Amino acid sequence: MGYYQERDRQITNYRMFRLGGTGLSFRGPSPKTSDSGAYFTCLGAAQTFGCFCDRPYPTLLESGLDLPVLNLGYGGAGPAFFLKHSALIDYINRSRFAIVQVMSGRSESNSLFETGGLEYLKWRSDGRQMGSEPAYQELLETRDRDFVRMVVAETRRNWVTNYQLLLTEIRVPKILFWFSERGPDYHETFDNIYCLFGKFPHLINRDAIAKIKPFCDDYIECISDRGMPQLLIDRFTGDPTPLNLAYQRPDLGDKTSFYNNYYCAPEMQRDAAKSLISACKKYV
Repeated sequence: MGYYQERDRQITNYRMFRLGGTGLSFRGPSPKTSDSGAYFTCLGAAQTFGCFCDRPYPTLLESGLDLPVLNLGYGGAGPAFFLKHSALIDYINRSRFAIVQVMSGRSESNSLFETGGLEYLKWRSDGRQMGSEPAYQELLETRDRDFVRMVVAETRRNWVTNYQLLLTEIRVPKILFWFSERGPDYHETFDNIYCLFGKFPHLINRDAIAKIKPFCDDYIECISDRGMPQLLIDRFTGDPTPLNLAYQRPDLGDKTSFYNNYYCAPEMQRDAAKSLISACKKYV
């Protein structure tokens, strides 16, 4: 996730490190040991990684539990991303317990798009690559609602299947974690991409959650928008600073702003840690 490190260097230092045997980089610091039971893991997307936040919920829990954390948050990730990397499953299964974030449905493949478990997808028909927002917007503009509804339903089914597979692969105690500005009760409409996706986790509703909850030991919801939008502050000068949130993503255009309107604000991260701490203590 060097992308985030380069984009956000004025805001915070993610202390990125290469996780041995995976070929992937994650947010640090790295646990001092990977011995069985000597740490816990948090897996998810950018909300778990903690964009624009010095102390995301995994770090806050580490302090509260006095147990090192391995933060496996990866931008744009869905369940298929973790299934692709068996070495990550090995790290998770050596941990004391795992917090599994409810990740986005837009990172899931279907008969139209191949995602590789990440938000940047490829059209199967012609090999074009683009972010999920412009891809689904094109779908809305070129196909009728019944077809789009069919694609969304297929995507959700694939998401549920991959989550069930992932949760089955994880053998340590699992806490399924809903972390969002909205609750799971959402119904898509087809006016534009934002109505179709809903707020993160995009495309996912309570019915999808009900199908994966039985595969976990606990289920925790944290619904918060505290601190949003977040004013971005230069860590070197202390002044507000504009940032292009679509850095190195020409498919998304220029999204330069003084405010973070998407990633979880630091106040939300504190709410997340508070909601999780009791469940975590059962496994410590």
